[in-house]
Order: sequence, then C-alpha cells, then structure tokens
Amino acid sequence: MCSSDSIITDYESGEVVCSKCGLVISDKIQESRVVASIATNTTSAKKGTGLSTATPGSGLSTVIGRPNRDASGHILNGAMRCRMERLRKWDLRIKASESRDGNLKDALNELHSLKDKLGLPETIVEKTTYIYRKAQMKGLVRGRTVPVVLDAALYIACRELGIPKTLKEIAGANNIKPKILAKSYRVLITELDIKIPIVDPTKCVMTVSNKANVSEKSKRKAIDLICHLNRNEMTDGKDPMGIAAAVLYLVCQRAGEKRTQPVIAQAAGITEMTLRNRYKDIKRLDLDLMPCLISKP
Repeated sequence: MCSSDSIITDYESGEVVCSKCGLVISDKIQESRVVASIATNTTSAKKGTGLSTATPGSGLSTVIGRPNRDASGHILNGAMRCRMERLRKWDLRIKASESRDGNLKDALNELHSLKDKLGLPETIVEKTTYIYRKAQMKGLVRGRTVPVVLDAALYIACRELGIPKTLKEIAGANNIKPKILAKSYRVLITELDIKIPIVDPTKCVMTVSNKANVSEKSKRKAIDLICHLNRNEMTDGKDPMGIAAAVLYLVCQRAGEKRTQPVIAQAAGITEMTLRNRYKDIKRLDLDLMPCLISKP
C-alpha cells in the first residue's frame, strides 16, 4: 500500500479502496453495517415503548412490514413469504376484532384530538381511556354516539385528577350539547359506581383569572379568600366555578381593577345571573372579620 491517506468508500460493493494505488483496504463494510443495524434494532426492542391503555392492544400489538426482505436485505424464499403473509393476515384480524366493538380505534383517535384542543396532559388521556374501556365492557356505548361517551369519560377523568375543565368547555370542543353530555355523564358515574371528588374552587380561580387577565396580587387575594370560605364551610353545595368567579369579581372591585360582570362570567363559563347570586351570598358575610384577605385600595 502507498503512503497516501486518501481513501474511497464504495457502499455498493462494501469495499474501502485507496484512491492512489487502488488497493482494497477492507471488503467487510456491508457486514459491519448489517451488524450495527441488528444491534440497534435489538436495543430498541429491549427498550420498548411501554404499555399504554390509550393505544389499541394496550401497546402490545405487533407491526409487520410489507417488504419481503430479511434483516440483511435479502429477498425471502417462497415458503417464508407465504408464512409472513399468513402472519400479516392474522395480525390484521386480531386488531380488527379488538377495535370493532364500540369503535375503540375511532374513539382513541378522537381522544388524542381532544387532548390537543383542550391542552390536556397524558395522564388524562390514560385515565379517560381506562374509563371508556370499562364503559365499553359494560355495554354502555351501545345506543350512544362514541364522542358523547368519550367526552363524558373525559369529564370524569378531569374531575378525578383535579383538572379544572367545565362540562360546557368539553362539550364545546366536540360540538355536543351540554345537556346530552350531562346525561351520559350521570349514566357513567351510576353504572360504573364512580365517586366524583369535589372540585377545589382555588383551581378554578387560576383558570378564570388567566382568561380575564387579572393581576397576580388580586389572584392571590382571591385564593386566600376562597381558602377562608372553605375552612368555614361556606362553599358547600355551590358551583365551584361560580364561587371562584364571584370571589374574583369582589377582589377586583376592592383592588380597583375594572373587570365587568360579563367579562368575569364569560371567563368562568357561567351566566351573569349566577355570578350575581354568588356575589350576593359572599357579600352577606362579614368580610371585615376575614384577616387581611381583602383590603380597600
């Protein structure tokens, strides 16, 4: 071999050749690429994608490629091609039989679309899929549309995990009437025996204040006031979103921030009448006894 450092790599022939004298330095580049590819695939297979109820087959389904080639790129013989075709056929049949009842595949696609619309975390998707699968096993999807049952399961998951999403907000994301969604929601919690926790109004304050562009100081005062009302059991039996909107409106009035009732009501997704009623209930309390929660500007 000459002293030249210039070499040429021919990937088609799998050879490394000196550009000056033409000496073949190595002819095993193809084998090393195949070994590296197999090692990479083995590592990925060991790592896996993890189990997930939000995918058909809970993440355990297989994917059989269409090309009739092995890992080395060689064409399969006739017997092996027939075997792979049978495997593909049974794999498709298993997936179809799993997603046929209740249109599970369509429901999961719709759920991921709702996740992007509402900005929900992955934990909500997993919880919603779990509730929807239980409803499907009990036959609660039959006679109802998939989006209605899916939205009801999504609302239950938000309530259980403490995500401040209202029934109207979820219904609006899928163009469903809130009355129909509320009916399906009641059916699910009754038939599946689900205990729904009470929504914390302090989380609703964050949602309303962000939509109404309320200052951070007023937001903190509203949270302190709601905590005081909770300790004295003054919010029991009332809509948490209405309480949060009324407290926020009261704090904005005391702090000199100009936020009208329509603005606060629209941010909370309630009517102005509900806001006024909750506001009157809070005004009847002795606010002067609340320690440093609301101070006049």
